[in-house]
Amino acid sequence: MSAAVMAVPGAVRSSRRKTCWTGTPEIYFAKPIDNSRLVKLEDPRRAREMRQFGIALGCLFLLVMTYTWQHFKAIEYGYKIEFMKNERNGLSELNRTLRLEEASLSSPDRIDRLARQYGMLPPHAGQVIRMDSAPADASAPVMASASVSVISVP
Repeated sequence: MSAAVMAVPGAVRSSRRKTCWTGTPEIYFAKPIDNSRLVKLEDPRRAREMRQFGIALGCLFLLVMTYTWQHFKAIEYGYKIEFMKNERNGLSELNRTLRLEEASLSSPDRIDRLARQYGMLPPHAGQVIRMDSAPADASAPVMASASVSVISVP
């Protein structure tokens, strides 16, 4: 059998060797084919199908990318919201602390105690001018006045 295979010109025997079963040998024939003169004809139907497939694939890609972008933006905004909530809570706590400190610093008993430590005396009658009190007639014009003091030099 092998002599018959070798007698055929262009035949190449398979180099794979089977260990258990030696059935029909695999034989390959080398045929030189020259396709350089072939011209490919364009199939307009196939081109149209490929164009439609490409457009459909592009639309699908855009939809998936839009969904992905929205998903990641939603996650990012969730993180920003949580960060801002924590910041707001921290600022609320700081505001509460500062209001307590302001209340303790502006207590009249504390101010009176500090004033006495620094040697201040309570004001006499006529020394206190209240700035937060409104004039008797709020619609009346207010006139600015300037006092000029003349110092004589001896």
